[in-house]
Order: sequence, then structure tokens, then C-alpha cells
Amino acid sequence: MVVSWERLFKALGQSTRLKILKLLSIRPLCVCELETVLGMNQPAISQHLRVLREAGLVMEKREGLWTFYALDRKRLDTAMQQFQAFVEAPLETIPDLAFETRRLHILDQNPLVTCDREPVLSFFRQLIERTS
Repeated sequence: MVVSWERLFKALGQSTRLKILKLLSIRPLCVCELETVLGMNQPAISQHLRVLREAGLVMEKREGLWTFYALDRKRLDTAMQQFQAFVEAPLETIPDLAFETRRLHILDQNPLVTCDREPVLSFFRQLIERTS
């Protein structure tokens, strides 16, 4: 599961790809249209589209000589909902983090390693309460 998040956030973690996603959220576009709008060459745009496609964020449809791309809104919405669920899930329920879960429990039981985190926890609790 963590690996699929890496691919998604790699796709979202670059400004040109974010621009492409925003443009594709407005309407389907072909590479030559993206070239004109972004002022970039075809190979660069194709590379960005490949990363977005591999992350499942764009759809493509061949129409004659052109391939049109569009934002896959359903996939993006699903991914964001799944990521929210991942963040909110209890640590013990995430198999990819089983090793880290055990290490965290060991850390909590070892007073020589743990920091005095109460002031920090108090700070974050107050911050969360103010923003809720």
C-alpha cells in the first residue's frame, strides 16, 4: 500500500504535473495543445503524462492521429478518500507498517530513549482544538 502512495505523490509532487492536471480538469487536451499552453516540447510533456498515467490520474483516448488526455476525477477522488482513511486508520491495522508499529511500542516502553514529549503533545492538542 505504501508503494502505491509513493507513485501517487510522486506524480503530484512536481509543479508541471500539477499544472497539467489542472488544465486537464478543465477539458481533455492533446499533447500539442499542452505544448502550446505550457510552452514545453512534446517529449517533456509526454514524460509528465506517462507519470500521471502510471499513477492512474489521467485517462487517454485515441482519436485519429491524436491522443487526448483527461483528468480521471473518479480515481483522484477515490485516492484522496483512501489516503484520508490511511492517515486516520489505527497504526496496527496497516500491514506495511507492522515493523514500525512494533518499534514504536518498544520505544514507548524504553524511558532511556523517549523524549519528554508532553509539552509538544499539549501544544499540538491546543493547535488542533483551535482549528477544529
